[in-house]
Amino acid sequence: MTSIDQLADRQTPFRGPPAPERAFRLAPHNLEAEQALLGAILVNNDAFDRVSDFLKPEHFSEEAHRRIYDTASQLIRMGKIASPITLKTFLGEQELAGTPIAHYLVRLAAEATTVINAEDFGRTIHDLAVRRDLILIGEDIVNSAYDAPVGASPRDQIEEAERKLYSVAEQGRYEGGFQRFSDALATAVDMAARAFERDGQLSGIATGLVDLDRQMGGLQSSDLIIVAGRPGMGKTALATNIAFNVAKAYEFRARPDGAHETVNGGVVGFFSLEMSAEQLATRVIAEQSAVASYKIRRGDMTESEFHRIVDAARIMQQIPLYIDQTGGLSIAQLTARARRLKRQRGLDLLVVDYLQLLGGSKSRSDSRVQEVTEITTGLKALAKELNVPVMALSQLSRQVESRDDKRPQLSDLRESGSIEQDADVVMFVFREEYYLNNRQPREGTEEFLTWQTDMERVHGKAEVIIGKQRHGPTGTVELAFEAEMTRFGNLAREDALPERHL
Repeated sequence: MTSIDQLADRQTPFRGPPAPERAFRLAPHNLEAEQALLGAILVNNDAFDRVSDFLKPEHFSEEAHRRIYDTASQLIRMGKIASPITLKTFLGEQELAGTPIAHYLVRLAAEATTVINAEDFGRTIHDLAVRRDLILIGEDIVNSAYDAPVGASPRDQIEEAERKLYSVAEQGRYEGGFQRFSDALATAVDMAARAFERDGQLSGIATGLVDLDRQMGGLQSSDLIIVAGRPGMGKTALATNIAFNVAKAYEFRARPDGAHETVNGGVVGFFSLEMSAEQLATRVIAEQSAVASYKIRRGDMTESEFHRIVDAARIMQQIPLYIDQTGGLSIAQLTARARRLKRQRGLDLLVVDYLQLLGGSKSRSDSRVQEVTEITTGLKALAKELNVPVMALSQLSRQVESRDDKRPQLSDLRESGSIEQDADVVMFVFREEYYLNNRQPREGTEEFLTWQTDMERVHGKAEVIIGKQRHGPTGTVELAFEAEMTRFGNLAREDALPERHL
């Protein structure tokens, strides 16, 4: 019987076609542009001001050029003159390509171009540095894929590559700086015009809750909105209600380039770190069909209720609401996925349920407070980058329960320093009915009658307390709340009721 080893010995080893000879390739660089810029700076230090906001020493390909630029920048920022004579003192007696550094500096200054070209040379150096970074990232991707350990997930590698690419993209931006006030004014007028065209005439995205929209002007782009509350208050219910309302109202128009521009409502991304997508879908179906969620789970429903569920599901299939149910995400992973959704499907509102379930960067070994600071800072940066409102849910500390008045305050936020500081809006969800229901006295007593009166006063009502708002007033908004359907709605106000005839 022939063994496997004997068979292997008889096999002719497979040899692929000979690899074509490759010419040795240097990473992209331009020594002449580096020399021209450094010479211009040494002749006229004003050239430094034209490149200092985007060009750093590490962007130079030659180590000696990095040292020259770094030393010159330090001298100029200290108010001193950077010239071949002053730089010689700090660069020592090293040689560059067989030329003493002092002679090299003099030659740079002698062959310098005009200050006018300094910015163009600076951009050339910067762009080539970005290309070198891209080559390194590409090499890392290849090497990581070859040498990946058994337990490594390709998805993790993709997200890490996206993070690195985004980091290069952010460092590669050199636009910005001062702009004319008239340009900012035109942007503000355009925003007002869009608000005039929208439903409800709001500057932000309408939540579908009229009184809340009136208080906030809708959900504003680039805002970090914190929705906080104790367990059982309905944070997730409020977030899903708003997310569904926004997605259901979505309307768009096609731009000349074929892309879709949102006119009303919006595309919603929902990170459900606590609940599964199925649980979240059941909640939304219960809200929209007015069938209690426990009936949906048990299948205990009438035929008419089942038809309402089917109709609600049919409507929900058409709306642009995307759910990510991955647990244990880090802020870097969440950011990468949000960018991908924006790129592939569009994005107008991002919801995170909830903030304390996110993780910080794996390389850090800091305290939880520092980790939450990293998370809230990352969420605020993401809101600005994608130019969408980010709504993040947050738990409250237990100190609320020890007070007679259970209404939350900003100081009740867990790790409140960073959350309160980074948030543009902080909203607390409070339902007095929840607390009253848990302390029902014995029937027939005087306390029971008082409790019954209080229950009638707060039944079916919820409060959204706006504890912080950068561009609007704080205060309390009353909403209707249907506990069985976990649904928030507009509360009928006395002044909005039809006239009564006695």
